[in-house]
Amino acid sequence: MEFEEENVALHSPEELFEFVAPGGGCDTIPDEVGEIRMVFLPPEHPNMQNPIADLPATLQLGMVIFSGPLAEIRDTAAQILDRAGRGELSSAFLTVIGMAP
Repeated sequence: MEFEEENVALHSPEELFEFVAPGGGCDTIPDEVGEIRMVFLPPEHPNMQNPIADLPATLQLGMVIFSGPLAEIRDTAAQILDRAGRGELSSAFLTVIGMAP
């Protein structure tokens, strides 16, 4: 079995949503891809007031797996819901998260 890996560097949630917007690059993901991992790095400065916000978390939507600090995963999920409702996500991204248009 051959395993091939490709990476797309995204440095902020804004870049993620630019990538998954219509015409943003997500459409170029090959059909052979079986899993997409999006990893959010831990914050540079720990959340001292609410340390649970920095706990590692994972969210899987279809074949896309998001992992990173709990607060970042929560915020990303909320934005996915909001942007999907406004039609701001590409049909390719909607398909890979299991919500074929």
